[in-house]
Amino acid sequence: VECAAVSQVPRMFSGRSLLLLAATIGSVHAFLPSLPRRAASRGSRLIPSMASTSDFKNGLTLEVDGTPVKIVEFMHVKPGKGAAFVRSKLKNLMNGSVVEKTWRAGEKVELAQVEKFDMQFTYFDDSSSSYMFMDVASFEEVACDADVLGSKASFLKDGMEVAGIKWNEKIIDVELPQTMVYEVVETDPGVKGNTVQGGTKPATLDGGAVVAVPLFVEQGEMIKVDTKEGKYLSRAAE
Repeated sequence: VECAAVSQVPRMFSGRSLLLLAATIGSVHAFLPSLPRRAASRGSRLIPSMASTSDFKNGLTLEVDGTPVKIVEFMHVKPGKGAAFVRSKLKNLMNGSVVEKTWRAGEKVELAQVEKFDMQFTYFDDSSSSYMFMDVASFEEVACDADVLGSKASFLKDGMEVAGIKWNEKIIDVELPQTMVYEVVETDPGVKGNTVQGGTKPATLDGGAVVAVPLFVEQGEMIKVDTKEGKYLSRAAE
């Protein structure tokens, strides 16, 4: 029932009709608590949701002891004797540490209510040791601590669009595009006759990362790189 309509009740209803309307409103209010709760709006704490160990997958974000963690590895174990269980390795998204945890098979877990949004890398702020991004939806500036990015920072390029992961209004993780094209800005001279089956050599990319590339790759070439694994994939033209 719209609040604006309440002020119009005296003009629209009287006597028995008004009592009937009041009873109807009361019934609706009594019914509302049983309706499913809707997710909170942007900027507010989302309602926790639950899952179980059967829902585990790499990359799933959980909340354990009030801290957001990401599953980096898990294995379901069914011993010959005793109850089944699940071994897991969890990355603490607040400090980057990785811990092992064992769960009962089917155990309920709390999913961390994180917000994922698109942002664009703009520059590095020396004064705060923060990487600065722009929220592509709101155009607001977003600061990300260097510790959050870790080694991913060396794969950043000006204008690169990434996904920010926010928990409790704080950036806790940044996801880069899995495949990106980079320029080789420094490497040893290529050796003629070498093929993809040959050896490798280190190459520095324009983002600052150093990856192993085939011996035939030359300085100035554009190459495709898997940013998650930090591995050379191919020449950009291939």
